[in-house]
Amino acid sequence: MVTGARRAASPDGISSGDAGKHSVLPPSVFAGDVDDAAAERAQQARMHEAVRHARLGVNQVCLIILTVLAVFYTLRFAASIVLPLVMAVVTNLMLGTPMRLIAHWTRLPKPIVAFLLIASMFGGLTAIGMAVSVPAAGWLSQLPEEITLVQSHLALLHDPIHFLQNTSLRVQKLLGMAPGSHAPSAVAPDFMPLGSSLLLGTQAFMGQLFTFFIMLFFLLAQGDSLLRRFVEIMPTFNDKRRAVQIATHIERNISIYLATITMMNMFVGIANTIQCWAVGMPNPLLWGVVAFALNYIPIIGPFSGMVIYFCVALLTFPTAFHALLPPAIYLCIHLLEGETITPMLLARRFTLNPVLVMASLLFWDWMWGITGAFLSVPMLAVFKIICDHVDYLTPIGHMIGGPGAMHAEHENVHEKVSDKAA
Repeated sequence: MVTGARRAASPDGISSGDAGKHSVLPPSVFAGDVDDAAAERAQQARMHEAVRHARLGVNQVCLIILTVLAVFYTLRFAASIVLPLVMAVVTNLMLGTPMRLIAHWTRLPKPIVAFLLIASMFGGLTAIGMAVSVPAAGWLSQLPEEITLVQSHLALLHDPIHFLQNTSLRVQKLLGMAPGSHAPSAVAPDFMPLGSSLLLGTQAFMGQLFTFFIMLFFLLAQGDSLLRRFVEIMPTFNDKRRAVQIATHIERNISIYLATITMMNMFVGIANTIQCWAVGMPNPLLWGVVAFALNYIPIIGPFSGMVIYFCVALLTFPTAFHALLPPAIYLCIHLLEGETITPMLLARRFTLNPVLVMASLLFWDWMWGITGAFLSVPMLAVFKIICDHVDYLTPIGHMIGGPGAMHAEHENVHEKVSDKAA
């Protein structure tokens, strides 16, 4: 995933003023870099102006904190209805441009095109689910018989685990705790039967899925008219232009990000399918789909995929050393995709601070689970775009952003000063 990809001032890391001395490329090649640097300077000027005029009292700060806490509590409490709505909005950002192009080429009404797009997406997901469900069910049915193999493969860890257990008992004795004692905990008087809990979970999931598809259909079919009405109620021309710029910027950046990430995740899934087939793991298509889905979640997703691959390899191969091969190849594929190819594709359009990306990932995973982890980066990007276009929020947008053109220029100046001093 892209977090802190740098936006260099020129392809060779030199400023545009020196480009003519070191390159035979025409000046137009560096025009985009000059425009990016000028735009960032203008944004920094707005940011400094906002900071100079920002004077918040204690009462205002407390009110803002209470408002944020109330919003987060509401989002957590109403997750069953808010989460499918947010998923529909994010999916609409990705499908909005293709839907307009298809409607323009085919001259079909937007509701029909929206229905065809949703039906195609649902059909594709259903086909993938049916393709992997049979091997997944077969693998799960054999799992109890193969668990004994894991015990023999991990026999070399018996002594270290025994040592850790003895150390833990000694620490408990030093602290005056009885071994095995735990704080009293309340025990639920009744437990819901497994069948009932699965039924309720399936019912809730189907309800959220229905809400997602219904909301997505109306966003695709009537989303432009809703935006038009919103722009019309803006009081001044500058407000109208700003609203259009925010909406256009959000849709363009998020759609390109999601399309690029989906394309790269397909590459990761295909590559892992091939490597599972090559090393002899069972059901390579299943594990390729797992790698494709987990790669949507930054950092945690690929790490979970490597753990899953290692566990499956333990049930497949005769030695633990041999079982390290699939996750090792998985790691190499992830490093090639996440640290090289994807940053090259998204560096100019999508730069976020890595610290805030990780914090957003952990927070939304706690708030909404696995779906929140998937939505964490798009929501952070949308928030940054809104902050960049609202004057008094530009300092927050600057903090969320990753290294930009000004950062690259400062590094270039520092390198030149160092070279002259040397």
